[in-house]
Amino acid sequence: MHEEREILWTPSPEQAEASRMAAFLRWLKDERGLEFEDYQALWRWSVSDLDGFWTAIIAFCDLPVSGWREVLPERKMPGADWFPGAKTNLAAQILRHAKDRPEAVALVGQSETFGREELTWAELDARVGSLQASLRAMGVGRGDRVVAVLPNTPASVIAFLAVSGLGAIWSLCAPDMGHVAILDRFRQIEPKVLIAQDGYAHGGKTHDRGDLLASLAGELETLEAKIMLAAVREGAGWAGQGWTLWSETQADPQPATVEMMEFSDPVWVVYSSGTTGNPKPIVHGHGGVLIEGAKQALHQDLGPEDRFSWLTSSGWIMWNSQLNALCAGSMVALFDGAPNYPDMLEVWRMVAREKLTYFGAGAAFFQGCLKAGVRPGAELDLSSLRALGSTGSPLSQEGYDWIYSEVKRDLWLGPISGGTDLAGAFVGSNPMLPVRAGEMQCRMLGNAVRAFDEDGNEVIGQVGELVCTEPLPSMPLYFWGDTDGSRLHDSYFDTYPGIWRHGDWIEFSPEGGSVIYGRSDATINRRGLRLGSSEIYRAVEGLDAVLDSLVIDLEFLGRDSFMVLFVVPKERGLTDALRDQIRGAIREAVSARFLPDEIVEITDVPRTLSGKKLEVPVKKLLLGQDPAKVVNRDSMANPHSFDQFLAYAQTREALAG
Repeated sequence: MHEEREILWTPSPEQAEASRMAAFLRWLKDERGLEFEDYQALWRWSVSDLDGFWTAIIAFCDLPVSGWREVLPERKMPGADWFPGAKTNLAAQILRHAKDRPEAVALVGQSETFGREELTWAELDARVGSLQASLRAMGVGRGDRVVAVLPNTPASVIAFLAVSGLGAIWSLCAPDMGHVAILDRFRQIEPKVLIAQDGYAHGGKTHDRGDLLASLAGELETLEAKIMLAAVREGAGWAGQGWTLWSETQADPQPATVEMMEFSDPVWVVYSSGTTGNPKPIVHGHGGVLIEGAKQALHQDLGPEDRFSWLTSSGWIMWNSQLNALCAGSMVALFDGAPNYPDMLEVWRMVAREKLTYFGAGAAFFQGCLKAGVRPGAELDLSSLRALGSTGSPLSQEGYDWIYSEVKRDLWLGPISGGTDLAGAFVGSNPMLPVRAGEMQCRMLGNAVRAFDEDGNEVIGQVGELVCTEPLPSMPLYFWGDTDGSRLHDSYFDTYPGIWRHGDWIEFSPEGGSVIYGRSDATINRRGLRLGSSEIYRAVEGLDAVLDSLVIDLEFLGRDSFMVLFVVPKERGLTDALRDQIRGAIREAVSARFLPDEIVEITDVPRTLSGKKLEVPVKKLLLGQDPAKVVNRDSMANPHSFDQFLAYAQTREALAG
């Protein structure tokens, strides 16, 4: 029987009634004649009356969406066509605040490279307009792809708004990613323009990325123009190599323009992992991202008076989620640097200095603070902070306890879980509900998320596959280049026909709370950044000294992510020199974020009869599941190979169970 978890925080009646969720409930009663006995009843309505719910979000949030003929002509997945005929633009919702509140602060950048920068809404609008003039001169227009290699700074937000406002399609990679990883992403979408920053400071060290970017530009054959933000090299040198300087694109302040687009016109391409082949280039639409983001801001209780920050890399979907706060009119503080430099209090100093009302980060950051023994609440003034968010990996019970003991007692803790795939969250927070130890508060409105057992039956009070049984506006329009839709289908719909399978283990309580236990598939999840194993294999197996490899990420609730790389060396006996060579190959081709915690020698990689690596069965085995049930040895090409993983699991019992 399910046991209710301890309540750690409950909103006062005054706090609950002052929330935007309460205002939404009042609006539904006054405008639609709808009343609900509790949140669960509201959620059930939101996933059954999709037309009524999503039109209510547009009206209540006053979103710039107009002219649709129907909401959802056919309720199907994949292939749902939302709001056909509607016109909108994500940038329109953000830049409208420049007219409403021009002198209010829109962005604060706190960068190890550049220091502190502050922009009002009027200044943000003018800088966007200036960049748009340069992009137009480069021939950028509706449907063109503009890609960027930029950190989490105001420049990245300015560039996105300029590109999306013109109706072009945006795509972003973090500057610490490897050459191969960036090229594998951008080359798929054939960009017209590249915007980049030639280096950055991190952890007290300067990283010059100029050579990588020059090489990248040469290999992107469709480029017609390139813009460089010179941070570590002289701008004149870049200008001499045919780059337009970022400073030149910011020299002509003028009002930004926004071209209204079809609801399902692409706004950006983001990349999630595939276990085979190139990273999945996921295309999201203006309208879907806009209304899903507005709903998420409703769950996070964000408005114009809020000061928001989420600690994120620009290569993580949480960079995109910062736009939800901008859409709500909140001030957004962008942190660009090492969160542990000079110590683990550095980010908390920004929280205090900027008087943030809402701060979010990956669960690994909070676990790191716990282990470092820092006490932000005792050492800093966090009186403005009312809410804390967490995502990326499961936040442990100890993480909850640390936040309430060492950050702030009267604090709304609202972890969320979703993903790059839908640019949103399936489960998350509600300012009107209590916070229970180790649980996310609720299923998000409009998201028909459930837990299924292996036979496709819904389960409550036990762990199952996270699925979504109704379409969402922010689900991928398509994967770029996936002309027949087969890759999209195989990524989400091959297990339960017509139902989205997300690849997470989840448990729902009878009260509607939930716990994510980790990935149920072979995706690598390092502090919220997800990667397909194929990118690791390309780097490792490209070495002459390595014959084969298998990478497993052991992420499970309450434990740190532990990534183990099994390799078959050409010569028996895995040396420290080869280990260093392997780490160097991953660092160069992928990212230092994906260096394995352990490298282990094996004799051969377990494979199916058709030659596929058995990543998921090995992962289940190492997480403590029954060896007899995780794999059918009769379906293996080399059944003996599984024995070495049984032996490994027995020597690392701390990872099992």
